[in-house]
Amino acid sequence: MSTEPLRIGDHLVSPDHYIDGARVPGQRSFELFSPIDQRVLGHVAEGDEEHVEAAIQAAQRAFASWSALTAAQRLPCLERFADEIGRRAQALCAVESTDAGVLLSRMQHGVVPRAMLNIRWFARHALELQDRPIDTEQARHIVRHDPAGVTVIITPWNAPLMLSTWKLGPALAAGNTCVLKPPEWAPLTCSLLADAADAAGLPPGVFNVVQGTGATTGARLVADPRVARVSFTGSVPTARRIAQAAGANLVPCSLELGGKSPFIVLEDADLDAAAATATLMYRNAGQVCLAGTRLLVHEQVADEFVARMRPLVDQLVIGDPREEATEVGPIIHPRQVERVQGFVDRAVAGGAKLLWGGGRHAFGALYFSPTLVTNLQQDDEIVQNEVFGPVLTLQTFGHDDEAVALANGTDYGLGGVCYGETAHATAVAERVRTGFIWVNSFGIRDLAAPFGGIKRSGIGREGGEWSFEFFCDVKDIVLPKKPFRASFAHR
Repeated sequence: MSTEPLRIGDHLVSPDHYIDGARVPGQRSFELFSPIDQRVLGHVAEGDEEHVEAAIQAAQRAFASWSALTAAQRLPCLERFADEIGRRAQALCAVESTDAGVLLSRMQHGVVPRAMLNIRWFARHALELQDRPIDTEQARHIVRHDPAGVTVIITPWNAPLMLSTWKLGPALAAGNTCVLKPPEWAPLTCSLLADAADAAGLPPGVFNVVQGTGATTGARLVADPRVARVSFTGSVPTARRIAQAAGANLVPCSLELGGKSPFIVLEDADLDAAAATATLMYRNAGQVCLAGTRLLVHEQVADEFVARMRPLVDQLVIGDPREEATEVGPIIHPRQVERVQGFVDRAVAGGAKLLWGGGRHAFGALYFSPTLVTNLQQDDEIVQNEVFGPVLTLQTFGHDDEAVALANGTDYGLGGVCYGETAHATAVAERVRTGFIWVNSFGIRDLAAPFGGIKRSGIGREGGEWSFEFFCDVKDIVLPKKPFRASFAHR
């Protein structure tokens, strides 16, 4: 079935899949709308069994030649890929802002430059993964990072461009070929990413995009025995289904999942700085997995902290994310708005107190007011489970041990924030069980550093050599230093 290109402002986006270097239409399609105003944007091709089969076959064929290249030989092509992303910056910004409701200013100043860096940095870092010798008394070991094979990448709707390139960068640089399944609620920048790859001259089949739902298209991809790796960012329930399907074929999975991160404010914290950073947790309408959504504040400074945070929240500009002044945009989908509202309503019904917010904002149907809930128990649903909206909780503590107990008292362990005198905050941070934690800061990321969570927040680490450890098969070639004579004694 032929589908018409989608027009987003001055930009046209193909609604078709990208398989083996060509656009491929689908027999079925699904409707796409903008969370900004719920305006229908058009229809996007939905992948079926035939598309999944074609994409995996294309990736298999391309793997033989792509994996045979050295990192230095792949580098120019991936550098061009990063350049082509930059050439499409205006389109990528406009499209993702409209498609996913992301702030246009954030796309311009943060996401697109980061997407380019994701491809370029990993392509260059792969050069450092040459054969590494390890010398022992008995032998010289040559450690290689070999390409693993066909890689399936599944990304979420809150940051489709950034997270797609975050995974594609190391996967392609390692010599793998990829099939990307974009989020069905916000697939359009992944389609533009295919245009960039095509213009950069990535060989056919090295990078494929198959659109569709997780329950059908995604499920077929992750269950295919020809797949060598699965990299997923999203929810815990979906991750369980992916792990079960991939596990049947013993396929390694990298799972970056939800967060319920603590934001600890110690009694010796700079309250102005802490309050300003806490207000940032409402960005992207709270649809950020690593946000510190549980405010844990020392009882001696809790009232003052709230008093300093409230005017900052009141000043937040809620509105159309395409406007320069906007600081909080819409929630992605009506189902997600209902989910967020349900968490708040149940908390209030159970005795929680609203300090501000609590419901939909007057700007539009998918806009939710920044909300702070207090008078909570540690086992309350809203404390324990990820809301994924502009909703924070507030609990107080009397000493460091209590702060640590509250921080560690959920099934999640992605990130965290700790404000206080540097040595004091660092000592507390060391006791918080998360994959990472920021001291007197938030959001500082370096591609060389590990990223990922513990407990229900995921399996594995992304970034730097950790990405290559996942996307590669690590092999040890052993060269004995003395003549070897076979003997049962060597067993």
